[in-house]
Amino acid sequence: MQKLSLTQSLQQKLSPQQIQFIKLLQVPTAELEARVEEELEINPALEEGKEESPDDQADDYEDEYESATEGIEDYLQDDYAGYKMQGDGRNPDEEDKESPISMGKTLHEHLISQLGYLKLDERQEILGRQLIGSIDSDGYIRREIEAIVNDLAFSQGVETDEEELESLLYKIQTFDPAGIGARNLQECLSLQLERKDDDNEVVQIARRIIDNCFNEFSKKHYDKISRKLGIEDEDLLREAIYLITKLNPKPGGTGDEVAKTQYVIPDFILVNNDDKLELSLNSRNAPQLKVSRSYSEMLQAYDKSDKKDKKLKETVSFIKQKLDSAKWFIDAIRQRQNTLLNTMQAIIDFQYEYFLEGDESKLKPMILKDIADRINMDISTVSRVASSKSVQTEFGVFPLKYFFSEGIATDSGEDVSSREVKSKLKSFIDEEDKSKPLSDEKLEKALKECGYNIARRTVAKYREQLNIPVARLRKEL
Repeated sequence: MQKLSLTQSLQQKLSPQQIQFIKLLQVPTAELEARVEEELEINPALEEGKEESPDDQADDYEDEYESATEGIEDYLQDDYAGYKMQGDGRNPDEEDKESPISMGKTLHEHLISQLGYLKLDERQEILGRQLIGSIDSDGYIRREIEAIVNDLAFSQGVETDEEELESLLYKIQTFDPAGIGARNLQECLSLQLERKDDDNEVVQIARRIIDNCFNEFSKKHYDKISRKLGIEDEDLLREAIYLITKLNPKPGGTGDEVAKTQYVIPDFILVNNDDKLELSLNSRNAPQLKVSRSYSEMLQAYDKSDKKDKKLKETVSFIKQKLDSAKWFIDAIRQRQNTLLNTMQAIIDFQYEYFLEGDESKLKPMILKDIADRINMDISTVSRVASSKSVQTEFGVFPLKYFFSEGIATDSGEDVSSREVKSKLKSFIDEEDKSKPLSDEKLEKALKECGYNIARRTVAKYREQLNIPVARLRKEL
């Protein structure tokens, strides 16, 4: 039996303006300029330039269109005059797409150009192009040959077999860069060693290691390799291992493809002036924008017009929307600047001793809540600022998240930054005997001797965060 009932609930939703401000706050300095240029293009009521009295101008145009829009409230929808209620002028699906960059010769183009030197017939060239198209960006063919045979039959209408394809693949594996077209790491290293001097004893041993002891090599079981291959000269084994480690495990990265270069543009600039820290925003973070005076005057002219037809109302509503959008964007930029400065200043105050000298041991444990409490803002706001911004100091450019770390208790009862512990951990590993690297248990004991109360699993976590392998994989001859 169906029943009707009433329920009351309280929901909290972000307004479109708040969502737009959050997006604007997250934008780093490098992208802000493009975001402002985009806004200038889509909103004719927004102009570049310094306002003489921005508050007065904003009040002026508000008074002007209030009188001009009197009587058309019923005509306008409630949300029509809001700032971009239907989005920010961009396709949301394209929001996270990267901007296109000019590319040189790609890896596939480089391989296709070499395919022409084989003087293949039309059918074989189709097979070769299919194989090259199956090569990943790192230079490997991970798709099974049988699957490629099926692809050719269904998509190209070309019948072939695995033997013919493998025969052509061996020819492609002779292309540059060395190791291209390999199906696994072992084959990739073997292909590169084949191009080295066969008369060299070190090369011969290296090839035997890859062909017969690859599993032991990957686990750094050098004693097993020595016994299995009957190598008594430790120096020869060491040279062969060194030769293998210098080979390229990702040959696809050595083509002529142009790599993207990421340039770090600091959002803040911090200067130490006689032990007085002076913070400033990157000038690109503070664009000079103003509301178009001509649009305000246009609204005033329509107000004096005798005609009050539907077309005029549409024109007035359009102008009002653009003026609202311009005013909101200018206010949002100002609010962004204030939020950035307040957040960064709070970080500087918290880590003042570190910013004076740049000594990593002076970093205090600091979490997002510490800064959020100081500036009376939500933790999510601080997180958005810290995740995508950086500061230029006299000892380098650092992302803001660098200054946030957990606290580790010491024997003296004080809390030290986890970054200090990681630095100490790295120094122990750098100074260890590589023939007998320190295990996580030994590293734990060494840190405890220095006064850091830390568990073995925490040592393992910090080691992984530093991209340092386990002791067995750090072993060297």
